[in-house]
Amino acid sequence: MTAATHSTLFPRAPESADAVLEGLDPEQREVATALHGPVCVLAGAGTGKTRAITHRIAYGVRAGILQPSSVLAVTFTNRAAGEMRGRLRQLGAQGVQARTFHSAALRQLQYFWPKAIGGSMPRLVDRKIQLVAEAAASAGTRLDRNELRDVTAEIEWCKVTQTVPADYPYAAAKAGREAPRDPNEIAHLYAAYEDLKRDRSVIDFEDVLLLTVAVLQDRHDIAEQVRAQYQHFVVDEYQDVSPLQQRLLDLWLGERDNLCVVGDASQTIYSFTGATPDHLLDFRARHPGATVVKLVRDYRSTPQVVRLANGLLAQARGRAAGHRLELVSQRPPGPEPVYTEYTDEPAEAEGAARRIRELIDAGVPAAEIAVLFRTNSQSETYEQALADAGVPYQLRGAERFFDRPEVRKAGLALRGAARFGGNDSLLDDVVDLPSQVRAVLSGEGWTTEPPAGSGAVRERWESLAALVGLAHDLAAARPAATLADFVAELDERASAQHAPTVQGVTLASLHAAKGLEWDVVFLVGVAEGMLPITYARTDEQIEEERRLLYVGVTRARERLHVSWALSRSPGGRAGRRPSRFLDGLRPGTTPTVGHTGSGTGGAGVERGFTAGAVAVPRRTQRTPARCRVCGRTLTDAGEMKLMRCEDCPSDMDEGLYERLREWRAVQAGRSGQPDFCVFTDRTLMAIAETCPETSAELARIPGVLSRKLRSYGADVLAICAGRKPDGLDGDD
Repeated sequence: MTAATHSTLFPRAPESADAVLEGLDPEQREVATALHGPVCVLAGAGTGKTRAITHRIAYGVRAGILQPSSVLAVTFTNRAAGEMRGRLRQLGAQGVQARTFHSAALRQLQYFWPKAIGGSMPRLVDRKIQLVAEAAASAGTRLDRNELRDVTAEIEWCKVTQTVPADYPYAAAKAGREAPRDPNEIAHLYAAYEDLKRDRSVIDFEDVLLLTVAVLQDRHDIAEQVRAQYQHFVVDEYQDVSPLQQRLLDLWLGERDNLCVVGDASQTIYSFTGATPDHLLDFRARHPGATVVKLVRDYRSTPQVVRLANGLLAQARGRAAGHRLELVSQRPPGPEPVYTEYTDEPAEAEGAARRIRELIDAGVPAAEIAVLFRTNSQSETYEQALADAGVPYQLRGAERFFDRPEVRKAGLALRGAARFGGNDSLLDDVVDLPSQVRAVLSGEGWTTEPPAGSGAVRERWESLAALVGLAHDLAAARPAATLADFVAELDERASAQHAPTVQGVTLASLHAAKGLEWDVVFLVGVAEGMLPITYARTDEQIEEERRLLYVGVTRARERLHVSWALSRSPGGRAGRRPSRFLDGLRPGTTPTVGHTGSGTGGAGVERGFTAGAVAVPRRTQRTPARCRVCGRTLTDAGEMKLMRCEDCPSDMDEGLYERLREWRAVQAGRSGQPDFCVFTDRTLMAIAETCPETSAELARIPGVLSRKLRSYGADVLAICAGRKPDGLDGDD
């Protein structure tokens, strides 16, 4: 569930721009009214970040400052994008594009493909795992189910970090990744996967981003057309941006700075996919004039839950820990977190199910309870325990609500009744909307009492019951609503993936629980080897595990149960111990790690500095880049790469530039990547202008990173010296 569930489901749109600001706290209001220039919102868990940014967009639109069609808001999940669209609709800001990075990029790629590339766009594959399996088979490699999933994840990581197959072994070692197979073997499988895609004329989701970047980078006319469309950008969950997504965002922006980013470095839990909080943490350095707003008023959790969350981060180390936000609960006091130790995992699951049964019997809705675990493999034990206790449940991350067969079938029945209801005997004696919906859905399997048990029959009933509940909510908000209005509302929600609440306890991994909240949360399996997970060995990996537990804690509004088991199975050796992250936080223990400071302080606003203001000191002082022709200080990234102003005369060796482009095309073809993944046009221009003779001279050119120097340095220096690099005129 989300916080929106506790507000009116069908509120009236505010009557004016000023009315949009009503109910916002001082910091949220600062976010909503900061509509020009770069804005960075550091938003702790439960502090109303989605509320702040949607009211920001709505205020700008309603005040006439922003044109709805010129705003692009991007986030990371369809659910989050759908929630954002729903809130904007309720605030009277229709027409704003709220999409995931992939959805926005795909839309642009489909539109510009005929103009940029020509012909039909390759088919997009929904799931790459089958192609990876076929690529492995063609390479003579057998992968079991787990290895197949892990190799697929490595390929995805390579693509979002723009790592080509040949560079994977070095890149994986540098990033401290635990490769599921020999790194050279994974590099070979990655290359085979790219070959297979090319042979079948298909692309995957990462290709959508790569190709969109390539089009915007190489076709300035198309880039300008996109920039003319979108003038204002909002990025949610900015701590989860990958290097590839940041590159796309930079191309969307161009030279402009109307950008608002929202994030929390302490909720970075997806680094294994290539996400990095560095873009968030470096935002002020990249945009010295940025306005920074900190949201720390926690409206979600009780002081007791917030105290535990703050305590977890107080023991953290690393760069993200130095930017932690100290949350301040705005809710009345509640019960202290409960810590429970069990002999084994089945006993832990049975204990959680027993307590959940007691909570439901005491009146707590099942939909307001969640069981959160570290790995999906832990789910089965809790499914069985809840079923044995007669507790309905739903798996988070399973089939989306509006894609369920019973929901699709119910939608068809409701649509038919709305159109031809006068000829439907089921509706003869009913007048109000809820009664009409109940009458129609009774023909689809809905009954006044739920069926016994918790299997497929109960799940279908819960789906239909959620639709009945939505009809009651709509009728309460709009007494004159008709069955046709209800069908229209369902269509809107299906488009936004804004599902109604299903009455069942939620089972979810900690990763899947991000962005959600419940009244009662059971954090299970909080033991060494699971949190932190066994394969988390480096300091960075351990700290991400700590942040994962922090995310789990901050999902709870009122009650939090934390448990662990001493052994995996009954009769097993009791060799486990509670997670080190709980040391000093649960009664009778002391901290194992000292904290590194008090975080970033309380709520507040830091204005971008202007003339006469004192600049925020940087960690390091860099010598300003100056044009090597006229001496002017350079600020544009492209000009800094060339080391000259755009309009200053170029002394580029045109012949050398063309030879470098030909060589780049060969390298890109071999790796199956776009040309820019080897070197961008500007980097090649800079090389052709400076004509380096040594590796040291080549390394001084912006864009020639150490990895690329190792991979391509010898070839580039050979071309600059007038020689052909080895293999350039081979069979490729």
